[in-house]
Amino acid sequence: MPPQLIIDTDAGIDDAQALLLALGQPGVEVAAITTLSGNVHVDKVAKNVLKTLDAARQRVPVYRGVDRPLINDVNYAEDIHGTDGLGDCNLPEPSGQIEPEHAVLALCRMAAAHPGRYTLVAIGPLTNVALATRLDPAFPRNLAGFTFMGGAYEARGNTSSVAEFNVYNDPEAAAIVLNSFPRATMISWELTLNHLVPWDKLAALDSKRGPAVEFFNKISAFIEANLRRDGYQGMAMPDALAVATAIAPGIVTQSVRAHVQVELSGTLTRGQTVVDWRGRPQVDIIKHIDLERFWQMMVKSLRAE
Repeated sequence: MPPQLIIDTDAGIDDAQALLLALGQPGVEVAAITTLSGNVHVDKVAKNVLKTLDAARQRVPVYRGVDRPLINDVNYAEDIHGTDGLGDCNLPEPSGQIEPEHAVLALCRMAAAHPGRYTLVAIGPLTNVALATRLDPAFPRNLAGFTFMGGAYEARGNTSSVAEFNVYNDPEAAAIVLNSFPRATMISWELTLNHLVPWDKLAALDSKRGPAVEFFNKISAFIEANLRRDGYQGMAMPDALAVATAIAPGIVTQSVRAHVQVELSGTLTRGQTVVDWRGRPQVDIIKHIDLERFWQMMVKSLRAE
């Protein structure tokens, strides 16, 4: 059976792509979306989620979460996602509203009320998840599954030389989460780099019509320009990979279990996800997926005509 998802997001462009994938999959219920600062400030993030829901023609409860990391100053990525987080393409104001309950409280409440029902997919920094774990130590066990986009198991960083953005933004939160969850699925930056969506596949959507695909094309243009400038041979879609893997584990063609921790003190390595092949394995590191099946899931979700 397809899972019921809770998606925790710092909604920039790649997060919005992931939300569209989840919202458009037949039989998949997105039960809640929780937000936090990351790519942009949480207030922009919450608005971006509501805009994405409008494009998908869906209503899902959206909860505002934390506005900063546990210790770090927040490290925004407006150069990659635009000042509004969605490519500065003058999208209309959203029609929906944010729920009054705090995101961390909503996470704890939902998981405790229905143990084993929800799969949590975290596609931003892990601050909300860490706080939920501290507030309710049973929170990790109450979830059916946990997938996160973060880390770099080969130390191929995209924010420092060895650290990926989501973990780098709040290493303490990531350390708390990896030390608390008995099992997690890791969508790394290396997986993203090894599964870029070729530009010609993306270009095939340009002529398609429909609210979701038109929204996708508008917001993706900004990040495409940045990636092309940096020499990428296709669209990096890390967050959509995380959602797709949680929904359809069958697209995974290679994974390995290992013990993963986060470096908190290194002058050059703070935020690095360190893989200890000798330790107690608690993380499934996804190494390869079926890229064609993933892309077909994305296209189907966009309901392109």
